[in-house]
Amino acid sequence: MGKHAISVTLAADNLTWLKARVGATGARSVSELLDRLVTDARTRGSLGPMRSVVGTIDLDPADPLLGEADAAVAALFERSVRRPVLVKERRVRYGTGKGAKRPRG
Repeated sequence: MGKHAISVTLAADNLTWLKARVGATGARSVSELLDRLVTDARTRGSLGPMRSVVGTIDLDPADPLLGEADAAVAALFERSVRRPVLVKERRVRYGTGKGAKRPRG
């Protein structure tokens, strides 16, 4: 099936979330991720009520009261912070530009 280019306007928070999900899901671009999300919603019929999250979290049987949860989350955070982050910055153009006059000295 062929693909067609469209224009999509999103809230800034939603765009930020999508960009973060691109890296987390292994998608190559926001467009690819959007295509996956729409395909998933279309094929699963996800337009109905929200799905339950019951049963999606497994508790350690050795720590049912989550006494060690703070340390476990802190360790996950530390591991996440150590991962390299790709940062791209815009190039800054220096100079006076066209047509600028130099002061007479």
